[in-house]
Amino acid sequence: MAIKLDQAYWDERYQHGYTGWDIGHVADPLKAYFDQLTNKDLSILIPGGGNSYEAIYLMEHGFTNVTIIDISTVVTERLQLKHAHWLDKGLRIICSDFFALDEQFDRVIEQTFFCALSPELREAYAKKMASILHPEGKLVGLWFDRDFEGGPPFGGHASEYQALFSRYFQQVQFTPCINSIQPRSGTEIFGIISKPF
Repeated sequence: MAIKLDQAYWDERYQHGYTGWDIGHVADPLKAYFDQLTNKDLSILIPGGGNSYEAIYLMEHGFTNVTIIDISTVVTERLQLKHAHWLDKGLRIICSDFFALDEQFDRVIEQTFFCALSPELREAYAKKMASILHPEGKLVGLWFDRDFEGGPPFGGHASEYQALFSRYFQQVQFTPCINSIQPRSGTEIFGIISKPF
C-alpha cells in the first residue's frame, strides 16, 4: 500500500526526529551559489523547507526577502519560534501546500523537496515552478542522480529531469556535484533551470 505523503505523515517525521535527509547545515553547493549572489533583495522561495538552514544562512548574509513553505505544522511552528527575530527582517514562514502557492519569485531553491514528492507529482512540480518564477527567475539546487528502494526519498536521473523541465523551461542545465557531502558524493547533480516558456 502506498504511503500517503500528507501533512500528518510529515508532522510525524518531524515530531519523532525521523529526518535522515537533514544534514544539519547548508549544503556546500548551495552555499557556494548563495555566496556569489550580489542582489540581496532577490525574492527567494525554499519549498519543503524543513529546518531551513538555507533560509537562515541567507538572512544572516543580508538577504531581505526569503520565504519558507512547508506542509508540516510541526516544523513551521518550530521555525516561527526559533527564528522569530528574523520575521520582521524579511523572513516569511508559511505552513501550506506548495502547489497552492500563488506568488512569483526570483529564485526557488531545491533541496530534498523534489525527491520527497511522489514521482507522479513531478510533472505538476515542473509546471508549478514555471508558473511561480518571474520571467528572469531561476530554479536552482540539488537533485539526486541515483535510484532508491521505495521512498521517500524517490530517486531519478539527470536525463529524466532534463526531459521533464525542458517541457516548461527554455534553459535546463544539470552538472555533476563536485562538493557534495561525503555520503552523497557522486550521487547528486546541481541544476540551474530558467526562462519559463
